[in-house]
Amino acid sequence: MNRLANSTQKPAPPVSDLSRPYWDAAREGRLVLQSCTACGTLRHYPRLLCSVCYCKAVTWPAADLPYTLVTVDLQEGVRPLGRWRGAQAPTIGMPVAGAFETRSGGVDLVFQATPS
Repeated sequence: MNRLANSTQKPAPPVSDLSRPYWDAAREGRLVLQSCTACGTLRHYPRLLCSVCYCKAVTWPAADLPYTLVTVDLQEGVRPLGRWRGAQAPTIGMPVAGAFETRSGGVDLVFQATPS
């Protein structure tokens, strides 16, 4: 069996005035998202209009990265998804405690390790 060498290069993404802030941040290792200045809706990949209110005006907030998402088995039989907090890496079967963290525009469910 012959193996083909991968001699083709992936094409560079088209950079426009609309997407330039995204690609500039990406080159710096940061993820930024468009935020509609009228209604606050976040969007990715950069688009001309907000899909909720059709406003053209945007700001570019930095995304809160990196973060770890965990799925937790509750005694009640449901499996909520939340953000992991704490320096210790999560493991399967680890006892955890949940809480809500308030942020601009809402709240997040978060989990952290508890003593066993």
